Amino acid sequence: MDDQTRLELEAAAFRSLVDHLRERTDVQNIDLMNLSGFCRNCLSRWYQEAANGKGIDMDKDAAREIVYGMPFGEWRDKYQADATPEQKAQFTAANKGH
Repeated sequence: MDDQTRLELEAAAFRSLVDHLRERTDVQNIDLMNLSGFCRNCLSRWYQEAANGKGIDMDKDAAREIVYGMPFGEWRDKYQADATPEQKAQFTAANKGH
């Protein structure tokens, strides 16, 4: 596979992941963190870091809007629920020593 095709496939996979996360508003970021060790905010931070690494001035809010499909505050108000004590305990246990 040539580099351009690989790049196009990676970009398509990224867009599919972002679309999936936008549709699954029922899945909370803490659930993603507890199961996979990353969440929407991590993905947006990686996007921002990649942009900044290419000399593109992008802040956290702009990167989050790309991942969330709307301003983060709007998404939070519409979809984010308070973490349960069980979710918090699982997060704490999974992140000891980090």
